[in-house]
Amino acid sequence: MKFLSVAQWEFLEKIKSKAFLISLVLLPVIMVGFGVLPGILASQTEEERTVIGIIDETGKLLGALDQRLREKYELGDGSPVYELRDLGFLGGDPGQRRALANAMVAEKEIEGYFTIPASVYDSGAVEYRSENAGNLRVIERFGRTIEEVIMATRFSERGYDASVIKSLMTDVDVRPIKLSGNGDESESGFLETFFSAYIFIMMLMFLVLTSGQLLIRSVVEEKSNRVIEVLLSSCSANDLMIGKILGLSGLGLFQVFVWLIIGAVLMLKFGSFSIPLDHVLLMMAYFVLGYLLYAALFVGAGSPVTTEQEAQQITSYVSLTLVFPIVLAVPAMQNPDSTLIQVLTFVPLLTPAFMLMRIPIQMPAVWEIVVTLIILLVCTIAAMWLAGRIFRIAILVYGKRPTLAELGRWIRTP
Repeated sequence: MKFLSVAQWEFLEKIKSKAFLISLVLLPVIMVGFGVLPGILASQTEEERTVIGIIDETGKLLGALDQRLREKYELGDGSPVYELRDLGFLGGDPGQRRALANAMVAEKEIEGYFTIPASVYDSGAVEYRSENAGNLRVIERFGRTIEEVIMATRFSERGYDASVIKSLMTDVDVRPIKLSGNGDESESGFLETFFSAYIFIMMLMFLVLTSGQLLIRSVVEEKSNRVIEVLLSSCSANDLMIGKILGLSGLGLFQVFVWLIIGAVLMLKFGSFSIPLDHVLLMMAYFVLGYLLYAALFVGAGSPVTTEQEAQQITSYVSLTLVFPIVLAVPAMQNPDSTLIQVLTFVPLLTPAFMLMRIPIQMPAVWEIVVTLIILLVCTIAAMWLAGRIFRIAILVYGKRPTLAELGRWIRTP
């Protein structure tokens, strides 16, 4: 049972470090910042007037557009957010007019300008030119308002009263209700469902990155100062490896436990989204098995290295597999039972992240849960075994990185 002594030493030694205590508080702040800060910045109201140029080739929409924008968007003092500047006075052909308007943008006379062609009634195509062409707020607001003005113009041309028609229209607000397998209902919006899955994936990624680096650096440091030889004189290589994995895994899971308590307190305080207890327990099973699988990979891949630079390279290569599910987070949320997502769920390195994503959104079939848990458990045990075969020899090898053929011989050596 010497591995328990190693695990206890690793846990107590790292939990007292300043770096761990800082990360215990800093990482939740970073995750909350990533989730909340973009929304806060996007929802901020304008503080000053924006001048936008309009080239209205129809000759009919500018006045109505200006009036509609003044009604819809105001600054805190009641003045309009957007000041429209008619650029129709610019002479010459369309090319010359565009060049003069571009010069006004370059000289900061206007933020940008919209070109509304005479064919807009048929094509619906409008162009916006600006140094900041990524200002989606301006593009979306003007696009929607121009569409409203065109509809009102069409109604008026056909003898209908646009204001009466608008009063007869009703804005529809769809309220999503999530159904469980037994028919229970719970109100669940996009953000609640998304972040309940996304936060678990981010926690797994941060935990693997931080604990994986600690695991590899611990081995590299002990190899470089020859402490590893002293440790092996009092315990076996397997005891040392298992103790390191258990100690640092316990450290990481303690970190996650603290984060979950903080999250639960915040959810109770602000009445945010909630996850059923059975879902949480199932997600924790995937979380723990996934973490142990990655820990074994870090041990197997990191034990042969001898420098910090090599350790960082190994960490980045292994961690790339955690980034891939994040890239597919939105498609997986929209259609969690698609063939692509189901196939990727059975890839052991991707299983934890995709199941953590799918469970809060739509509970997979029972057979998928059983099969993926068995696959993940078998692969974790196999990875531990392979890591142990490599670790027992690699920790005493110095000076050069072994080839794949040498790693194969180490694994086959009884």
